[in-house]
Amino acid sequence: MEFLGTTQTADYCGPRKTCDFTALPPAVPAPEIQECYQPYYLPGYRYLHSWRPSLFYRVSNTQTCQDDRATCHSALRPPTVLPSLRSALFCRYSPRDWDQSNQLQIRGAEASRLWAGRLMGDSMRLMQDKDQLTQQMQQGTCRNLGQRLSDIGFWKSELSYELERLLNENCSMDMVKKRLECAAEEANCPLQVALECLYHREKRIGIDLVHDNVEKNLIQEVDLLKCCQEQMRKLAQRIEIQMRDNRDAQHALERDLEDKNSAQFIDEKCFNLRNTSDCISFFHGMEKVDGTISVPETWAKFSNDNIRHSQNMRANSIRLREEAENLFESLSNQMWKQFTNTNLAFKARISEVMDVKNKLQTQLAKTLQEIFQTENTILLLERSIMAKECPLKVAQTRLECRTRRPNVELCRDIPQFKLVNEVFTIDDTLQTLKLRLRETQDTLQLLVMTKCRLEHELAIKANTLCIDKEKCMGMRKTFPSTPRLVGYT
Repeated sequence: MEFLGTTQTADYCGPRKTCDFTALPPAVPAPEIQECYQPYYLPGYRYLHSWRPSLFYRVSNTQTCQDDRATCHSALRPPTVLPSLRSALFCRYSPRDWDQSNQLQIRGAEASRLWAGRLMGDSMRLMQDKDQLTQQMQQGTCRNLGQRLSDIGFWKSELSYELERLLNENCSMDMVKKRLECAAEEANCPLQVALECLYHREKRIGIDLVHDNVEKNLIQEVDLLKCCQEQMRKLAQRIEIQMRDNRDAQHALERDLEDKNSAQFIDEKCFNLRNTSDCISFFHGMEKVDGTISVPETWAKFSNDNIRHSQNMRANSIRLREEAENLFESLSNQMWKQFTNTNLAFKARISEVMDVKNKLQTQLAKTLQEIFQTENTILLLERSIMAKECPLKVAQTRLECRTRRPNVELCRDIPQFKLVNEVFTIDDTLQTLKLRLRETQDTLQLLVMTKCRLEHELAIKANTLCIDKEKCMGMRKTFPSTPRLVGYT
């Protein structure tokens, strides 16, 4: 038979064995602890620890017994503790206890009635006070909602007014941007004309390919037109960036205005709710949920910041529009002035070329006349040389015949002396005439070369006049008007 709360391995269930622990084995690691028993609790004794057995037991290693020199296995078992049972004691009450109990019940009932009466009076007063407080709070909430609706209406009007002005400013900025783009495109025509003039003037010949005032003004005109286009395009890009900022401000205003409309609709719905409304219901726990993200100060500051940001964007836009108008006026004046200066330089250059051409033509005419006279002189010189040859032949023939005189007749007489002198004189005359003939022929060659050079120069001047007067000035007869230069089409 097993007692409750004990195990089958209790010490008193078997014979007791004695072991000699004088000779212990070497130290071993700590034994494992294994869960092997769940205790049974008697009713009413669950928390009495005096009788509860240990829930675990240790399994020890083998030990050597001294008597038979053999190994014996002993397990450390939890001690068995039996609960100490107590017997119940029943006793009777006295009459005094009975009277005291009745008096206590009567006094308790009277106290309960008095407490119930006072509680009912207090409850009636509490209900009246709470009804009055509830009505006052509901009226105060209605007043607050009305004030809130007034504030929302005020900020709505401010946002709407600012949004309208910002939209108008965006339209103005868009028009200025289009004007800048049109003006930049309009400058392409005079720029192309100036480049064509430079291209045509590169076809000048010889010495007329000069870096004159016309070319300087054309280069300045090209640089000015390109600079004007670059300035207008950069300003158009700045306006585009400003328009993006304006649209951001516009979106902020529209979003704020839309939120204000939603809030106004909700607050009007809340303001019109009454105790007899059909759409009211219980929403338990809503008073504990705080989903707000702003206070009245930050709420008003948010709309005020949006309006101030929009005003700053409008101020920047106005400054850009004024800058664009000033740029239009300045650039149009500069382009017209440079166009006029270039045309004046063309006219002055054409006049100079025509004057030089007229002078060259005059020189050519004179050169032709001089060539004619030189040719006549050469003809006369040749005739004169031919005329001197016969007298020279006669004189030389006479001398040759007189050399055949015999003996003493070969006398250096006066005729001999005169004949020799005549031959030398005629020969010297021929040499002089031939020298003069060569000089005259050289002069004729020089005149002919001069004539060729003059004719070449006249051809160059004619080509220059054709380029400057007909081609270039023919293209520069028209220039975009001031309204077109400032972007109006």
